[in-house]
Amino acid sequence: MKEQLTNDMSVGNPAKKLFFFAVPIVLGNLFQQLYNIIDSMVVGRFVGAQALAAVGASTAIVFLFVAVATGSSIGYSVVISQLFGAKDQDRMMTAIYTALISTFVLGLILMIIGVAGTGGILVLMRTPADIYRDAANYLRIYMFGLVFLFMYNTLNAVYNALGASKIPLYFLAGSSILNIVLDLYFVIRLQMGVTGVAWATLIAQGLAAVISFINLLFRLKKIETEKKPVLFDRKILVQMGRIAVPSMVQQSIVSFGMVFVQSLVNSFGSVVLAGYTAATKIDSIAIMPMVNVGNAVSTFTAQNIGAKKPERIREGLRAGRLMAAGIAAVITGILFFKGDVLVAQFVDETSNAGVIAIGVDYLRVVSVFYALMGLMNVVNAVLRGSGDVGVFMAGTLCNFGCRVIFAYILAHFLGASGIWWSIPIGWAAAFTIGTLRYRSGKWKEKGIVEREKDCKETGESI
Repeated sequence: MKEQLTNDMSVGNPAKKLFFFAVPIVLGNLFQQLYNIIDSMVVGRFVGAQALAAVGASTAIVFLFVAVATGSSIGYSVVISQLFGAKDQDRMMTAIYTALISTFVLGLILMIIGVAGTGGILVLMRTPADIYRDAANYLRIYMFGLVFLFMYNTLNAVYNALGASKIPLYFLAGSSILNIVLDLYFVIRLQMGVTGVAWATLIAQGLAAVISFINLLFRLKKIETEKKPVLFDRKILVQMGRIAVPSMVQQSIVSFGMVFVQSLVNSFGSVVLAGYTAATKIDSIAIMPMVNVGNAVSTFTAQNIGAKKPERIREGLRAGRLMAAGIAAVITGILFFKGDVLVAQFVDETSNAGVIAIGVDYLRVVSVFYALMGLMNVVNAVLRGSGDVGVFMAGTLCNFGCRVIFAYILAHFLGASGIWWSIPIGWAAAFTIGTLRYRSGKWKEKGIVEREKDCKETGESI
């Protein structure tokens, strides 16, 4: 299917532009989350609650690597979007090639580290002995696919930075369908258990990354430039690094915090761990539409900062808030009243009542605050898209810092449910920081393109 590669969001009706850009991102990431949740459903239903717990035991570690990939892609996306908004095609193309090469090298290095350190990581996380072997097998196979994970995140970031959010949707849909088919075949037909779902994810994600890469290269050849783009530019890498490195550090610290939370959950035993795993899988797909609205606002902001049209950003923020709040209201109603039905899809209902009770308790506590989470994501997206990474980083770290601290404090008094109550506390802290910064207006001064122009005039280093 032919699809235009670029979409200029610095012109036209801001709300309409943002809406039609955001919808494919939301749908695409729902597909991506779908095959993550199918992994857990298949092992929980066809292998057992312990297998589900084994997949969940490595969730925090998986999130750590996803966070690093996401952090790096944030840097790439902001710089590429701002160069696109500034109509600087030559440097935009160089930035894209530089991002792809850097990502491949980073993914390869982390793959080697991850595979070698799998066993030690799970021991440090106090993984229960009865699920350790399955958890190690699952995590080790996942680590082999880190190159694909990093490349695919960057490819999506490039497409979205150019406003072409429909293209990743096609690849994510195909990848999700393939992953589900492979899940069922490996687990039910070949009886591969937890190992089967890990291989299904690796194969599906790998094919999606390769095909997406080839497609991008083909489409980039059609973009006209005044001179031939450079394949790798250290100066542009430094520019992207000014956003990517803080984002990776921030996301990594967040993930380390989640490791501590995961360790706390593990200490309550495999029943609580299985219920928590099922609930967080549902939670991850439930919050994704709000997260993706924020991602759309971030790209919208970056393009308009590059085009020197900050006045459009306020309208985009307003539209993003309405979208996030509306989505949150619908999802909250579904999870609060029908959460038991959803959790029951992960395990046998008759023999795992305790697992279901834990999952339902988590969903009812957290889902009530989804509107807050959505608003937090949207306002922080403006900061991220403008290049105001310092405050964005501070808000996110405060969010997860509060979650870790209050998880341990509240768990002491409330048991496992105290862990769930710590989540909205973190959201509230980050929302407050982001809102105060937005109202100050200082984020408008952080544009990469504008800062480079100023540095050239003064002779300073960027």
